[in-house]
Amino acid sequence: MDTVYIEREVQSHPRTLRICQRYPNARHILIDRHGDVFNARSQDFRRQKSNPALILAYKAGRRVHATPPGYHIGGRHNYYFSHMLNCVYDCRYCFLQGMYQSANHVVYVNSEDFMRDISETAAQHDTDSWFFSGYDCDSLALDPVTRFVDDCLDHFEHLPQAWLELRTKSTQIRPLLARPALPNVVVAYSLSPQAIVAAEEHGTPSLAKRLDALQRLQAHGWKIGLRFDPLLYADNFEALYGELFDTVFASLDIAAVHSVSLGVFRLPKGFHKKLLRLYPKARLLAAPIEAREGMMTYPEEVENRMRSFCQSRLDRAVRQDQFFPCS
Repeated sequence: MDTVYIEREVQSHPRTLRICQRYPNARHILIDRHGDVFNARSQDFRRQKSNPALILAYKAGRRVHATPPGYHIGGRHNYYFSHMLNCVYDCRYCFLQGMYQSANHVVYVNSEDFMRDISETAAQHDTDSWFFSGYDCDSLALDPVTRFVDDCLDHFEHLPQAWLELRTKSTQIRPLLARPALPNVVVAYSLSPQAIVAAEEHGTPSLAKRLDALQRLQAHGWKIGLRFDPLLYADNFEALYGELFDTVFASLDIAAVHSVSLGVFRLPKGFHKKLLRLYPKARLLAAPIEAREGMMTYPEEVENRMRSFCQSRLDRAVRQDQFFPCS
């Protein structure tokens, strides 16, 4: 990390000081508002992606948001929160690359305010509520720097009426293995065939490494989730995903898996257009894609064929109460 931008408001925050100690040789640049750096026009996204700066900031305003319709794993009250903006990985299909001007990483250091807002939101409901992390970032990938996981788990340990999902592709699971599993936390992994991991999910752990992490988490008592999302089309789709399901089902205690979800590749039209500019030669983006209901996705016939194949494989392995298709 060559450069760390620090909002003046948080320059003395304990988390800021701790993070800055990790990068004593980096340039430390004080700024007034992180948006002035992160949202600036005419940034070179690809160049930044190869060596992103870190932006330490204060998150003001709303910190907990209702999830989009269909984003749930069975709960009635569903929310997401983003302790960080952007991802250390470089997945070609990621909507973040179409959303943000910058590839730099924003870390909000005032996690105590996030936790307070989560408690207040959960208290509004008589039944359990769900809180999803990993919507605008990977929940675990930068955890050695942020220590976000410990902050979260320390809080949710005392919120039995609230559930937490940590969505990730990362193998940074040491904080989870260093403490007893919590009954109201699900560690959910995004999974793709290894050929797609190698071609489209640059910088991410291999499928084998993700499955190893899932095995270790499951053995330690953590609830785990399997997220086959997004499904990506290929000429040999059935062979690729058939092998994926065989490998996953042979590696884990599927009966003990908390939840399984399935979703086909989709992007807002504006995001897709930006990704085409960033990656004009990307094979993924050159696949047959059409606009439907404001989203870019596969033709309906192709999508139905993909869903049908995957659904038939999942029906053999998971219970109905474990399965949550993404709408």
